[in-house]
Amino acid sequence: MKAFFKKLFSRFSIVALTIILLFALLCAATVGLIYAVYLLIAHFFPDAQVYINAAITALAWIAVFITALHAANRDMVPETKIPWIICIIALNIFGVMLYAVFSSHRPSVKARRLYASVYKSTHAREGRRVSEEELQEGMKHWAATFEALSTANPSAVVHDGTKTEYFPSGEAFFERYLEDLERAEKYIFLEYFIVERGAMWNAILEVLERKVHQGVEVRMLYDDIGCMGKIHLNYHKTLRKKGIQCVKFNPFVPVVTNVHNNRDHRKITVIDGRVAYTGGLNLADEYINARVRFGYWKDSAVRLEGEGVLNLLFMFHRLYSLQLKRTEDIAPFLPETVERFEGEGYVQPYGDGPFPLYDKHLGEDVYLNIIGSARKYVYITTPYLIIDYRMREALILAAKRGVDVRIVTPFIPDKKLAFALTRSNYMALIKGGVKIYEYAPGFIHAKNFLADDAVAVVGTINLDYRSFLFHFEDGVLMYKTKAVGQLKEDFDHTLAVSVPQTEEDAKRNVVWRWICEIAKLFAPLF
Repeated sequence: MKAFFKKLFSRFSIVALTIILLFALLCAATVGLIYAVYLLIAHFFPDAQVYINAAITALAWIAVFITALHAANRDMVPETKIPWIICIIALNIFGVMLYAVFSSHRPSVKARRLYASVYKSTHAREGRRVSEEELQEGMKHWAATFEALSTANPSAVVHDGTKTEYFPSGEAFFERYLEDLERAEKYIFLEYFIVERGAMWNAILEVLERKVHQGVEVRMLYDDIGCMGKIHLNYHKTLRKKGIQCVKFNPFVPVVTNVHNNRDHRKITVIDGRVAYTGGLNLADEYINARVRFGYWKDSAVRLEGEGVLNLLFMFHRLYSLQLKRTEDIAPFLPETVERFEGEGYVQPYGDGPFPLYDKHLGEDVYLNIIGSARKYVYITTPYLIIDYRMREALILAAKRGVDVRIVTPFIPDKKLAFALTRSNYMALIKGGVKIYEYAPGFIHAKNFLADDAVAVVGTINLDYRSFLFHFEDGVLMYKTKAVGQLKEDFDHTLAVSVPQTEEDAKRNVVWRWICEIAKLFAPLF
């Protein structure tokens, strides 16, 4: 009961309730205005009441028809159209209002202009680019995957001479991470979705405070909603008092809008422009198994050293400047020289986010290009398998042409509904030849792709609508790097302790499966 009331009165619950109440007030005010106009007309024209009722009803249905037609023809993900049309028709004028307020999750015009300004200030400074000729010669048929990403996102520069190291767990990551923080000489930039007080964050904060006293500049960006219930409302001010230049990303304000869905889901650390980390790991105890919540927590990260770090530096700088609402000069943070490491393959760190700041579905497109280009196998780990039609068909088509497609999902879930939606996709994939495994030791949070011992992605992008449509995300696309080989070893170990799923497993609990089918229909909206 205590836990129930704690959740009931948590900041997240209050935020959700505030949005619901504000929308209810907006609806009530609109209906009240319409009714007041109706009474006024009826007072002056009492004999025309029947016609007035008919006219109001006709206008309401015309509004419903036009709105539904707009949703059907709108340039958005096809899976979002049907649930919106159902809402519009079923709820009538309230459905129209719901669509008008919540169907768009684009950042504001002001935010878009500022982001464009920040982007322009950094884009020309992105260092040496590997030419298309070098890519074609070095990667053969995989070059098209890297070129497609560069075309969609010109800031996703391909680098050679970048050293990579893959970490198969939070524990392995954390030891090396603290060592690199200790070595910082000029600055440390951190950008995380979740920060929670505990052993992990306390150890990091101790280092950061010490580095501040040594004259190292420390900047931090954390997501406001991601950290709800993890740290207190004004924790960014607490960090500022310690000398850390900290801001919250997209802090919640009581305004009825869907822009609150645009969360910063990235996990980035940049140290002196020479070393950078990214992957699935947030800064909380379960990520290093200092706290056990859902069995063993399996996660991953990749460390970059060399030119490829610049891409992640610019990603941080753009969102940090966006939150400050001003453009800052990046020049002081660019390293004077960058060490090159020969024979290390190619890396292409890239960002993704809501349209139009980023090209549509960039994160999903990278995954689709890997699936489409693979000739031998594609191995995937993801905590959530809530996919759209084109992802499902790409996986099945790859399996049908002989590619060994394997997906590892959690055995113990962190969110029951998300887990149910994940399992609801098993049947179609298994029938299509895709092999599904559940990670028996517990919860797998790593977001990794590996294909043909050649190409890999390690990053923050889940196989779900939130990552593909709403969130700011990042990943590192790699070809023939050391980390690719390390990731292959990790996949072999992970598959060895994971349980293959069958059609019989996918048929479990008929009633719950039908509930999931209904929930899956509306999943793209949230």
